[in-house]
Amino acid sequence: MANRRRAEVRTAVHRRIRHKVRGSSERPRLAVYRSLNHIYAQVIDDDKAQTLASASTTEKSLGVKSGGNIEAAKKIGQTIAERALAAGVSTVVFDRGGYLYHGRVKALTDAARAAGLNKGEAVAEEPPAAEEPPAAEPEAKPKKARSKKEKSGKES
Repeated sequence: MANRRRAEVRTAVHRRIRHKVRGSSERPRLAVYRSLNHIYAQVIDDDKAQTLASASTTEKSLGVKSGGNIEAAKKIGQTIAERALAAGVSTVVFDRGGYLYHGRVKALTDAARAAGLNKGEAVAEEPPAAEEPPAAEPEAKPKKARSKKEKSGKES
């Protein structure tokens, strides 16, 4: 695997995923593609080979300045959820496209869930910040210096 390019490895992973993940009319596939500068999402019905909804950071109407960050991915996740719900799709199968599920890909899916797509799934929210400062620990007593005889356990 050391001699293979990253794109080849991702393509192979994507092929393996696509054997398991298949969109249907009842539950289409939410496919994600990300490049360095943009992120794209499509809701696809694989039975009819038809795209039901799509969103990307290349669309001028969304007002995304840079598409290569988490904020843009959240905006695309919210937009794709709104468009899917408008098309009559409420549940989808997620296809991460061979990318690891973290960063922009995770932000997109979390935003889509928060906007109403796949209501049954839990939305990963950040844990609430601790309001109370931790209690101060009692001061430790200083240790007595021990002689070499005491350390070795040999007392005369």
